[in-house]
Amino acid sequence: MLNLFIRCLILYFFLLIAMRLMGKRQLGELQPFELAITLVASELVCIPMGDATIPIIYGIIPVFSLFLIHIIITKLATKSVRFRKFLNGKPVILIEKGNILPDVLKELNMNIDDIMEALRGTGYFNPSEVEYAILETNGSLTVLPKSESKPLSPEDVGLQLPPATIPITVIMEGEFLGENLAQLEGITKERMLVFLDRMGIKQEDVLVLLVSGTDVYLQPYKGDFITAQLDTDTSANPSISVVDDEEPEPQNPTVIAPDSNLDEPPCDGLIQSDSEVVQ
Repeated sequence: MLNLFIRCLILYFFLLIAMRLMGKRQLGELQPFELAITLVASELVCIPMGDATIPIIYGIIPVFSLFLIHIIITKLATKSVRFRKFLNGKPVILIEKGNILPDVLKELNMNIDDIMEALRGTGYFNPSEVEYAILETNGSLTVLPKSESKPLSPEDVGLQLPPATIPITVIMEGEFLGENLAQLEGITKERMLVFLDRMGIKQEDVLVLLVSGTDVYLQPYKGDFITAQLDTDTSANPSISVVDDEEPEPQNPTVIAPDSNLDEPPCDGLIQSDSEVVQ
């Protein structure tokens, strides 16, 4: 029994290492040849994993051979466009100028439910909003929306925004990430502790804290998330200011008095006539 358990661990980790070396694609993004290699490799490992009479090397050698085949095919596909098209196929247009192409659907053995589901996955629910929809070689759908259906961008309205920055995780599950913290200029652990103290939150109560430029995102284990902004001054006093929405100061209501007689006291409404006051 212990022998079978050890064999399973060895084959599992060997298969995991081999699949890790093949790339980082998700299952839905695999090319056909990559999916075939994945399925065959898992099946080959299962045979010696469940049968103790089969030498463990009979599972390791086939997986290693598939790994070499994957490397060779990937290199050939990189060098030759024709071989890549033969291996993976080519993208196909499913929707053109809002029109679904039934002949293409029939050729690909797809139906309306398939294309509508894929279309909704891209954020569009009506084919009339789509200029082109292309089925990629890995099975995903790429959509080019019509100009009038495209989301409005800051460039469209002439806005100039500061460059985008990648949020860096400073605290995760109550622990500081020193390697990430070292990437932030002027931000130290002591400074972040001052920030947490001002927010009334303990370090161990932080689920995640992200820093992006001067913006801070803080999600505690309990309660709502908090957004704040770091001080641009990184001098001796490492204070961090929290951006709060300032409430507008209450304004005294303006009383409109008749212009005809400035000496009269203000009334509660506009005088429409000598005998009628509109309240």
